[in-house]
Amino acid sequence: MSNSFRSKTTLDKGVTIPSLIFIISICLISAIFPEFTETLLDKVKNFIFVNFNWVYVWSVTIFVIFLIYLMFSKYGNIKLGSNDSKPDYSYFSWVSMLFSAGMGIGLMYFSVAEPMQHYSNEVLMGNSNISTAKNAQLYTFFHWGIHAWAIYGTVGLSLSYFAYRYKLPLSLRSCLYPILKDKVKGKWGNAIDVFALCSTFFGITTTLGFGVVQINSGLETLNIVPESSFIYQIIIVGVLVSISIISAVTGVDKGVKILSNINIISVVILLLFVLFLGPTVYIISSFTEGMGSYIHNFFKLTFNTHIYEEETLPWFYDWTILYWAWWISWSPYVGLFIAKISKGRTIREFISAVLIIPTLFNFIWMSVFGNSAIWFDMNVANGLLSELSSNPDALMFNFLEYLPFTKLISLLAISIILIFFVTSADSGMFVMNSISSKNSQNSPKWQTAGWGILLAVLALFLLNAGGLEALQSMTLITALPFSIIILLFVVSLVKALAIDNDYYKRDFQVTPWSGLFWKERLKQIISYDDQKSVNEFIENTVKPAFKELQQEFVNNGIEATVHFSEKPKSVEIEIKYDVVNNFVYGVKNQSKLVSQYLIDEDNLGGFEEDCSYLPITYFGDYRKGYDVRLFTKDELISDALKHYERLLAIISEEKNEMFISSNANKK
Repeated sequence: MSNSFRSKTTLDKGVTIPSLIFIISICLISAIFPEFTETLLDKVKNFIFVNFNWVYVWSVTIFVIFLIYLMFSKYGNIKLGSNDSKPDYSYFSWVSMLFSAGMGIGLMYFSVAEPMQHYSNEVLMGNSNISTAKNAQLYTFFHWGIHAWAIYGTVGLSLSYFAYRYKLPLSLRSCLYPILKDKVKGKWGNAIDVFALCSTFFGITTTLGFGVVQINSGLETLNIVPESSFIYQIIIVGVLVSISIISAVTGVDKGVKILSNINIISVVILLLFVLFLGPTVYIISSFTEGMGSYIHNFFKLTFNTHIYEEETLPWFYDWTILYWAWWISWSPYVGLFIAKISKGRTIREFISAVLIIPTLFNFIWMSVFGNSAIWFDMNVANGLLSELSSNPDALMFNFLEYLPFTKLISLLAISIILIFFVTSADSGMFVMNSISSKNSQNSPKWQTAGWGILLAVLALFLLNAGGLEALQSMTLITALPFSIIILLFVVSLVKALAIDNDYYKRDFQVTPWSGLFWKERLKQIISYDDQKSVNEFIENTVKPAFKELQQEFVNNGIEATVHFSEKPKSVEIEIKYDVVNNFVYGVKNQSKLVSQYLIDEDNLGGFEEDCSYLPITYFGDYRKGYDVRLFTKDELISDALKHYERLLAIISEEKNEMFISSNANKK
């Protein structure tokens, strides 16, 4: 029976049952006693923000420094996967998906609201409206810049590395394997995944709830619906979650990728509309100056706790610390999704894309919308937009009324919010199903759809009862312990990367050629073999060598197997293990394009074809192979034995036990 119609669930009871009990309990309490719950959780949140804000500041700072160090370090070339793995998605699709999952509705919700609220806040007012506008842009950049993406990047990198490099399950528990070892498979691992699942559910539920309110407000502004009411919100959620479920069950390769690509194109179109129909020169100039201000004040902003400026402390807690807590609480969801789509990228490529590209786009986006709104408020609206800064649901659409083609642009804005809603929901369903099933690859589609239905029901339930604010406070509270967990991810990653580097950089000397038959070898060096001659070399030299070596292993009580393949021609010798990596040493016929210079140059031997073939080695741990066409049978045996000796030396060291575990035998 196909996976589409399978009825057997893949949900893990140790993760799913505690998570559902906690999620439903919190939602019921928040809905039945909304005011009491909101007051209580708000007090807890404020206590944490006031007394432990330094934890958030230091955590986020460490994440930024750590990722920048990795990007420029010797570890940057390490792949998130085996050394020969390739990315699953094109660069454009990859960036589109990580961007849509990482910011989503928030980008539309706060692009006008946040700069206007900073601009209207007396605490940030400078000597003039211009200096106030500069402060508004600076802090908006700070909250939506590298620091936010460093949180996502640290979690996503840890997940990708341990899942694809160490062959561990794509689960948050795997990120602590160097510290907890096999304990990650038991209660400790379950506790981490329960925490991640609840945090993800709460974050998506509150975001979708507030997103529905903004969509309803936009539709009312355009006279598509007569009012903002719960009935219309039910209809909106029903339609959009249905689309999200269809997208989610079709998989990342289809639904999520297609919607993300559509979304990024729509966002760019809207951006260009506002840029060229708004105060273009002001936008470009203010963006340029804002970038300079951000770079100039980067370290001051990073470490500033406002402890000497008591009048700004409430603003600091309500904005900077709240943002850091919000990004941290969302990091299990975003990190898991980014990890899912990042196999085959190098660490340097991953960090540069995750830190720089979305950050730069956010800065452009916030400049175009935020600075345009401030310019209109100062020069056209006479402060009317500032007066609406406390109503972010309607502020975006009121701002668009000052632009030409208002209805067209507003419709495009609503369309983008709708797509963001769908991409957030479908990727959220995908991630929650992945956490709850321990990344099972064969989950029934109804299981993924079930998370979407639960999201919709509880979001509407809380929206109607007024419990979304309480749930939001709960989400922010969970960020404190999870910030400590992410710091432990950093420790684990440092330990694992050191082992990884030592493993692949371990000194190894290729078997030297003997001085015999040097004339024949000179002829081989200056000639280029065709496919047939390499196949003959593998058949007549490599195969007998491996057969002889296999027999000698057997004579010494070691079971070894020789495998053959025809397309392409290859021979390998394998020794299987239950606990550590299998030993594999093989030689395959590999084609190589030849430079036109060599074809045209008569004094380099000369040959007619633009493609040559080489017998290249390959290994079970995907280290880079090399050409062995000049090796004799005995030299091949000696070369294989040196690799075998290398494996025994590595597995004898306790520090390497994680990297050489039998997980790597899983193809």
